[in-house]
Amino acid sequence: MPAVTPVEPKSLPAVADASGAVRPVDEVGRAISSFEGAGFPVRRPFPGTLDQTRTDPFLMMDQMGPVVYAPGKALGAPDHPHRGFETVTYLIDGEMEHRDSYGGGGVIRGGDTQWMTAGSGLVHSEMPTEKMMREGGLLHGVQIWVNLPRADKRVEPRYQDLTGDQLTLFRNEAGDAIVRLIAGDLGGQHGPGHTHTPIVIAHATLEPGAHLALDWPREFNALVYALSGAGRVGGRQGRELASGQVAALGAGDVLLVDANADVAEPLEVLLLGGKPIREPIVSYGPFVMNTKAEIIEAMDDFEAGKMGSIPPR
Repeated sequence: MPAVTPVEPKSLPAVADASGAVRPVDEVGRAISSFEGAGFPVRRPFPGTLDQTRTDPFLMMDQMGPVVYAPGKALGAPDHPHRGFETVTYLIDGEMEHRDSYGGGGVIRGGDTQWMTAGSGLVHSEMPTEKMMREGGLLHGVQIWVNLPRADKRVEPRYQDLTGDQLTLFRNEAGDAIVRLIAGDLGGQHGPGHTHTPIVIAHATLEPGAHLALDWPREFNALVYALSGAGRVGGRQGRELASGQVAALGAGDVLLVDANADVAEPLEVLLLGGKPIREPIVSYGPFVMNTKAEIIEAMDDFEAGKMGSIPPR
């Protein structure tokens, strides 16, 4: 891990350490272990561990695996509906196939991101590829649910297939920290993902002892989730962060992450932030709307077949 790692990190554009008011750590939560879909293991740092106001516009995040499947044992999420938000699936290792009732989808592999705007509603599935079923192997990734503002909750569904070579990569000046920018603006760089509300999604690898200081928009929320390894967020006055923990940061201009120097394993973190939507949220399973009446309408539309079905192969 991870799949997208340059052979020569120092060949990447270098971003100087940001200066300004450091964002303090207001709260640290620990991911809840659970199972999703047909029974694959996930760690869920939110919701449930942080207040919704701290994660807005993000609704949920699952770290899928890492899990090694034996041949014939890989699991996925069979046909299910969505309306009113977006799912962002960033795969670090393995393979997964998305199919939907709108004609979108495809295979994503290590380093790829599939960004699905459910919008007005569709039915989709996320399943192991034939190769994963036949050979087994390592599966590891994350899925993030991004809320849509009221004005966009019924937009036409769409997919963005972002292959690993499309991600925007940069490093710190020392060359011992790499950032893979999936969406948004960070360090003067721009990620490839199209968003409906201003957000940042990035995956950073910090070698032992590495220091990362990034400008962070003051109007954005800020979250740091440790995929693996251990370190500190918020500088000397900050908090320790270990695998499976998420830090919610307070007001400021600079996001600081430091990897522990006395370990052999790098610190892998997901950096999330966005401008809060601050609209009512009413959710029921795979539907996220603004009112209870809209949830009932979504359920009725799904049961009536208005969100379609995935065609047979």
